[in-house]
Amino acid sequence: MASTSSSSSSSQAMPFLSVPEKKTSSVDLHKFLKDHISANFSSHDAAASERELSLVRQMRSDLEKQPSPSPTSAESRLDLLRRYFRAISVVERRLGCVSSISFTWYDAFRSNKKASLKAIGFEKAAVLFNIGAVHSQIGSAAERDTVEGRKFAYAKFQKAAGVFELLKENAVVGATVDLTAECAGMLERLMLAQAQECMFDKVIVDAKGAILCSKVAKQAASFYSEAHSALTASPLDQHFDRAWVSHVQLKAAYFYAEAAALYCTDLHEKEDIGEEIARLKLAVSSLSDAKKSAKGAPSSLLESVSKLENKMNQKLEKAVKENNQVYLMRVPPVSALAELPAAVLAQSADVEGLDISSETLFANLIPESSKKSVSKYDDMVDDVIRIQLDKIKLAKEVSKVKLQEMGLPDSISAVENGSNLPAELKAQVEAIQDRGGPDGLKVELKQLKDLRRVNLELMVQTEEMLQKEEKEDSQYRAQYKEKWERPESGVLAKNMRDRLSKYAENLKEAGVSDLRVENSMLENFVTLTILDNRPIESALPSLTRPVTYLDGSEDRTLGTLKQSLTQLETHAAQLESLEENLKELKTKDDILPKLLGGTSSEDDLFKKEIEKYNPICEEISKHIQIIEQLLSQIQAQNIEFANQFRFVEYKISFEQSLEHIRTAVAKFREIKENFSEGIKFYVSLQEVLNNLKQQSSDFVMTRSIQCHEMVEILKKKQSGWRIFGNR
Repeated sequence: MASTSSSSSSSQAMPFLSVPEKKTSSVDLHKFLKDHISANFSSHDAAASERELSLVRQMRSDLEKQPSPSPTSAESRLDLLRRYFRAISVVERRLGCVSSISFTWYDAFRSNKKASLKAIGFEKAAVLFNIGAVHSQIGSAAERDTVEGRKFAYAKFQKAAGVFELLKENAVVGATVDLTAECAGMLERLMLAQAQECMFDKVIVDAKGAILCSKVAKQAASFYSEAHSALTASPLDQHFDRAWVSHVQLKAAYFYAEAAALYCTDLHEKEDIGEEIARLKLAVSSLSDAKKSAKGAPSSLLESVSKLENKMNQKLEKAVKENNQVYLMRVPPVSALAELPAAVLAQSADVEGLDISSETLFANLIPESSKKSVSKYDDMVDDVIRIQLDKIKLAKEVSKVKLQEMGLPDSISAVENGSNLPAELKAQVEAIQDRGGPDGLKVELKQLKDLRRVNLELMVQTEEMLQKEEKEDSQYRAQYKEKWERPESGVLAKNMRDRLSKYAENLKEAGVSDLRVENSMLENFVTLTILDNRPIESALPSLTRPVTYLDGSEDRTLGTLKQSLTQLETHAAQLESLEENLKELKTKDDILPKLLGGTSSEDDLFKKEIEKYNPICEEISKHIQIIEQLLSQIQAQNIEFANQFRFVEYKISFEQSLEHIRTAVAKFREIKENFSEGIKFYVSLQEVLNNLKQQSSDFVMTRSIQCHEMVEILKKKQSGWRIFGNR
């Protein structure tokens, strides 16, 4: 793997851009909200809400103050901004005052520009901007020379990107430029660029491969480039300080050059010197162009760019020299170079701390009549959605049933790709083939017979030992008669002989079972051989193009049928999308602010609000109608297709083959299970018989020793009697 030591250590020292907070003018929210509650609820409610009113006033007052630059205070500031955002969201949602008080905010990048709007959405957008700004400030201030510091900055920039992405979706018309969708989008890309830069620092420090590091650098360059494009287009092109534009431009060029340098490290190892020279020239040119137009950028950034430019010039000089002396490769034009690969490691994070679902501020101010009205409206919306979802469900079920009845799309797949087994059955057959297929059963049968033979031999050996001992005992008992004073072998060995008899009976029964299973295997072996087909699909019939059609009509029939099915899938997918749109619209539908702040009658309001569901309902009806027409069209086309390709005959043959395979699988499993049980039985019996044989052997040995000792004693006694008699 190529080294990453070429040029990258300086990136960690380069500065980041942080977004300044927007400033605001004071506003007396306490008086306004108290008057609003008195007018729309009651003076009693206004008095009862004094604690909440004072809390909102205090948060707004704290927000108007200039924050301290310390990291600790930055986190506190972030908490304040989130709490205030939730508070004004509650005011908007529960009190319904959305356009009755004027808020004033100054542009974050042009402090002499301001906007005053009677819209609580403007206040929320400005606060949201400041939340993103504080995240960016905390990320920029992080110590990036440690692992934890880089991870912390990376996370903060992603959170800032998420906030600016949300702001982009909620841009305010008539506000200052910093609250436009274009500015929010630019800041989102900038934050992602800085997060990606943190990850580049990480992969470099971790000594990852050159190609991976190049991909990370390329994506950082892309993010910076996107931010630069937004900065140099309307409405931002005349709005930002030149130092900002230069900073972003230099970073874009820097990371493109880093990506090229690292990529070229790999090219050099592969001796692709021509492409290496072309890419190095392009990267050096981009650095040079960026430096020429850069104004007001930090000296540390310019220094890093210059160092990288010098290193790349050295690499370029070396590559050119080697090419001239050794490789003599053609240097491709820039237009022939493919885009450098990129790896996205930074993405906008979900915005945290803004959800008001558990917020209790002004929770008691919703009038009972409004609650009932909201419930009534929700029921109306639920009825609309239920009707539409039922229509979609019915359309899906009808399509599924009709296509199944026509054998589609399986019949088309059979023509183009050959017949296919159901996935579960195919997996079962392949598992059988992996275990040796039908021939594997023969192997198991031989194993079964071998185990049976071993067990029989053990029984015979044990029986012979016991018989031999009993015979010997009987001979001496006959010889010495009443003098042979020890227990008979038949009595002592009775337990062992009984067990041996029981095992013999078990073995006999097992033999009968073995024969039955063996006969079953032999009787069904022809059926089982279908499982030997590899792939198993080769055992299925083919749905082939008819030879009788020479004018290409079967191709036209197949083509039009496929086209109709594709159209059916497209409209079905659009129905799925419309279903999601309907549910999403319901989720975002909050009529309470309009009930609280509106002047029209409830019925008129409901009628107007429910109309926003009409476009989606009309689209659903349109697609269902098209699906019905397509199904009728497909039915006619499928009849022609089935006739031309003799699909009925194929289907009958296919089902027969399928049933044959299913039968073979079932029979194979049955036989294999029987063999497995038999093998398991014989293995267990063999262990028992070995133990019995050892026990019998010990018994015989002990009896033999006792026998010889007794014989010696009796012989000595007989000898003594003879001596005594001679006297």
